[in-house]
Amino acid sequence: MSRLPDLVITNARTRGREIVDIAITDGVITAIGNRLDPGAQAFVDAKGGLVTPAFVNPHLHLCKVWTLPMMSEAALEAYQGGGMSEAAKAVDLAAVVKSNYDASWIVPNARRAVALAALHGNLHIRAFADVDTKARLEGVKALLAIREEFRGIVDIQVVAFPQDGLFREPGADGLMRKAMALGADVVGGIPWIEADEEDMRRHVAFCFDLAAEHGAEISMLLDDVGDANMRTLDMMARAVIARGVEGRALAHHCRAMALYPENYLRELMVLLGKARVSVVSNPHNGPLHARVKELLGADINVCLGQDDISDAYYPFGRNNMLEVAFLASHLLWMTKKSEFETLYDMITTRAATATSSAMASGSAARPIWSCSSRPTSPRPCASTPRPAS
Repeated sequence: MSRLPDLVITNARTRGREIVDIAITDGVITAIGNRLDPGAQAFVDAKGGLVTPAFVNPHLHLCKVWTLPMMSEAALEAYQGGGMSEAAKAVDLAAVVKSNYDASWIVPNARRAVALAALHGNLHIRAFADVDTKARLEGVKALLAIREEFRGIVDIQVVAFPQDGLFREPGADGLMRKAMALGADVVGGIPWIEADEEDMRRHVAFCFDLAAEHGAEISMLLDDVGDANMRTLDMMARAVIARGVEGRALAHHCRAMALYPENYLRELMVLLGKARVSVVSNPHNGPLHARVKELLGADINVCLGQDDISDAYYPFGRNNMLEVAFLASHLLWMTKKSEFETLYDMITTRAATATSSAMASGSAARPIWSCSSRPTSPRPCASTPRPAS
């Protein structure tokens, strides 16, 4: 005899506008249909409202939220100005805030941002924490604490991120090892920030080696500068294939792609397809952005990220992924009905696909439905994308 579901959501509207009931058992959707299991332990009447996978933010510098008031706007100006030719200068200018890094103020800032995420249905975040001799491990420790505080409410993958480089920032490599040993989920990288191509390649190799040691995924900020000759996305994709870790590396920004010649872009997209590299675009906080439509047309998985909330690179942000999609619609000229659907996928299922391996294997794994307790009376629960097995 089959077990009755714990919860049935009735009168739920799918994106296809069909009205259905949804049965959930042990946090997993077990059936979708009409008039399901009247003997369920609890019911929620959706009253014709949309039932959707949770929003996913695959890129947020959570250790930096609301730090813009702590510095001048010089980094913001450098990052956005001159066709992004001075993006590296912006990184150096933004580093001034890290001399005051302390978990005592990072934690409440991050808590506020994650609470906003929950409010807006953003239940998965890949959160970057700077790791260098200035920030030390303060950001990592703060985000690990927030990850545990919001466990079961918002899934947080903590990324150990060498924002200022590994070789232009002596000592960052050792701190990265310590960050992963402390419990960070993902190895971050930013090879384009290094001084020359040799160090960029060494940066990529270090990150892949460290990820292999910990069985972790990789998230790299790549080619985030207005330079058509910057090719670290190419480096990362080739490293993925060489090491046999297809589908476990996520590429962020990739803004130089906007300047690539068409013939090279086509070659790059073939490479990305072989490596199964997903791309996160944040078009709202810089004048250049990845070639989103072309990537989608080549069957490359693309998703959207918030990137920043009131820090040196972007003065706005509320951890609201619908707001990000709204901005992207204008900036990417995705204004047709079919493109609206794609944008919605880019903040739900596509973003979940980009980060799902870590969710399935790491500390952030959660069931598709998350409730604080079994309801004795009807009340809503938060839906989340099911991690890939």
